[in-house]
Amino acid sequence: MKSKAKAAGCWLFKEEPNHYSYSDLERDGSTTWEGIRNNLARQNLWKVRRGDRVLYYHTGQERAIVGEMRVVDDPAQDPADDDPKAVVVKVEAVRRWPQPVTLDQIKADKAFAGWDLLRLPRLSVVAVTPEQWKQLERRGGL
Repeated sequence: MKSKAKAAGCWLFKEEPNHYSYSDLERDGSTTWEGIRNNLARQNLWKVRRGDRVLYYHTGQERAIVGEMRVVDDPAQDPADDDPKAVVVKVEAVRRWPQPVTLDQIKADKAFAGWDLLRLPRLSVVAVTPEQWKQLERRGGL
């Protein structure tokens, strides 16, 4: 019997670029994603798995997808946080996108109308369907 390899999951992680930008990730190569306080975002982060693909979204003034990351390790409890629900995951830079995909572009596309990025704008860890990923890549010049 042949075993089927699990397809990588797809996610979007948000970060304020003046806190930790995609350029910082490129410089560092990898980082530990931490500090998530929202309960639903934490639940989503616990679902992330090694090998999953992640869109890097700059919040604040920019509000755009600017690059791609890959999950290096499965999620774990944050050893630096006393909160037992705190979770961390290690990610690495994959590539900067040739063109940022702005929130305004995403809002203008009816295909994204029900996406949690738009429905729950304060959510910092959002699932992305493979179809959404492909559409976003095209908009990003890939």
